[in-house]
Amino acid sequence: MHSNILALIPARGGSKGLAGKNMRRISGRPLIYHTIKAALDSGVFDRILVSTDDPAIARFATRSGAAVPFLRPKHIAGDKTPMIDVVRHAL
Repeated sequence: MHSNILALIPARGGSKGLAGKNMRRISGRPLIYHTIKAALDSGVFDRILVSTDDPAIARFATRSGAAVPFLRPKHIAGDKTPMIDVVRHAL
């Protein structure tokens, strides 16, 4: 029996600690790239989905091989939003 395994990568555009951290470069590429690449390289996931409220992150994530079928609404994109709300929205 084959099961569908989804990787959900939360990537808000806002950050209190380090502004724009998901698009900040580490080893020449944005942080989000490294997360998506690790998920792709693992070979574990049938689909890799990025949940973001930021159009720039969405465009980059799509070009990097992740699915971004929607932008996360602002009311669940805050720094105090429970992760379960993000998961529910994605599913």
